[in-house]
Amino acid sequence: MKFLPFGAIDIGSNAIRLLIMNAIEYPDETKFKKVSLIRIPLRLGADVFSGQRISNMKSDQLLHAMTGYRHIMNAYNIIDYRAVATSAMREAVNGQELIRKIQEEIGIELEIINGKQEAEIIFNTGISQYIDAKKDYIYVDVGGGSTEVTVVSKNQKLEQESFNIGTVRMLTQKEDEAEVDRFKGFMRQQALRLKDISLIGSGGNINKLFKLMGKKYGESINADELKHMYDYLQRFTFDERIAVLRLNPHRADVILPATKIFLRAFKYANSKRIFVPRMGLSDGIVQQLYQKYKGELVQT
Repeated sequence: MKFLPFGAIDIGSNAIRLLIMNAIEYPDETKFKKVSLIRIPLRLGADVFSGQRISNMKSDQLLHAMTGYRHIMNAYNIIDYRAVATSAMREAVNGQELIRKIQEEIGIELEIINGKQEAEIIFNTGISQYIDAKKDYIYVDVGGGSTEVTVVSKNQKLEQESFNIGTVRMLTQKEDEAEVDRFKGFMRQQALRLKDISLIGSGGNINKLFKLMGKKYGESINADELKHMYDYLQRFTFDERIAVLRLNPHRADVILPATKIFLRAFKYANSKRIFVPRMGLSDGIVQQLYQKYKGELVQT
């Protein structure tokens, strides 16, 4: 048995994360086990989606966080890492300047990935073990700045698309109706060509909803259950969602727009259920790093 530690940094619109994960090589298989996850609710998207740039205060916080992440990766003696940034950094006018500072001052190479690259990495989380190879699925990852969608039929990836619809974006700016219509059209197109579509949800909000609903591993959420939870959450003020439901402040506001996005996905795709494997971008990065280490990664 061999333990191989890898690191994944995800600079998202709502939070930034460092995942340390071991690839554990057994004689007949390899499994992945989370060692540490450090999440900081920096919410870069609140700056970018309202003012097009990351403020000096949050820039400093980001640099401090990345310095800490660098030390933690060194302490775990990781084999390799990858650091990626998504919507907020993509759209920030000072995004490239921050990337340069992080490289020069901290020594972390940070790359901005586009929506389709993000969807590709998310799909690389090994979800094939959770799905029926004879059925049709739409993988929906709802983030702070964007929603990534991957269509899977009979265990084959058909399409990937990214939409500028996200939880922090919805809280900080008026919704782009054209983008919502594009999302609706894409999902309805899948409903016309596929049968009995199941959704696969990822992101911190659907994970939290799954937990709030008392679901167990392997169970699904149906559309009526999710609508009931949405109505239930709306009864509480922001402060009450923190005090009564024990949500963290950085979750108590974004959970409502996230639920709304998933409800739209249900409706537009005419789906009846959503599975929640509780895997995301960071997990996909580690899987790719291991494939690269073993010489198995095929570039797409």
